[in-house]
Amino acid sequence: MSYGNDLRDNYRRAATYTDRILHGEQPSELAVQVPVKFELVINLKAAKELGLNVPPSLLLRADEVIE
Repeated sequence: MSYGNDLRDNYRRAATYTDRILHGEQPSELAVQVPVKFELVINLKAAKELGLNVPPSLLLRADEVIE
């Protein structure tokens, strides 16, 4: 399992930050941004190899399930 911030969302937000800087805003005046979108990925094949049972309720909450 992996739970972390969505990298694609971070890159999109970095692009808007870069655009604001290129249009004249000072980097020191920009607010610090923190991740706002997170995703849960479950690898069922790895769980099976480790002998772990993943509850169905957790599978329903996952953003991506790797079989």
